[in-house]
Amino acid sequence: MPDLALDPSLPEPPFEQLRRQVAAGAASGDLPAGSRLPTVRALAAELGIAVNTVARAYRELEADGIIITEGRRGTFIAAPAAPADVGAAAAALAAAARRAGVTLAQAQRLLADAWSSD
Repeated sequence: MPDLALDPSLPEPPFEQLRRQVAAGAASGDLPAGSRLPTVRALAAELGIAVNTVARAYRELEADGIIITEGRRGTFIAAPAAPADVGAAAAALAAAARRAGVTLAQAQRLLADAWSSD
């Protein structure tokens, strides 16, 4: 696992710094699919932060589909979404936008806003 470092001088909360670093590692391939992550307690001890901070980062990563938790087996980097999955989601967004009377420009802004909120 790549070195994770939290910077207390940043305005970004520690759980978000951790979430962002793990997500970036998964996206770049530094954390390939199937890589086992440390337990919540072990990572909290390694980083010198509260267990709940790591737990929150892991919950958010799991909600985003970046990691999967398999009970006692552990927590792992999930396989990336297939381009077909993203294409299907884009088609669903386009259909929902058309049904709601949203223009393409409005839908693009909504997607850009959602993209930048990560």
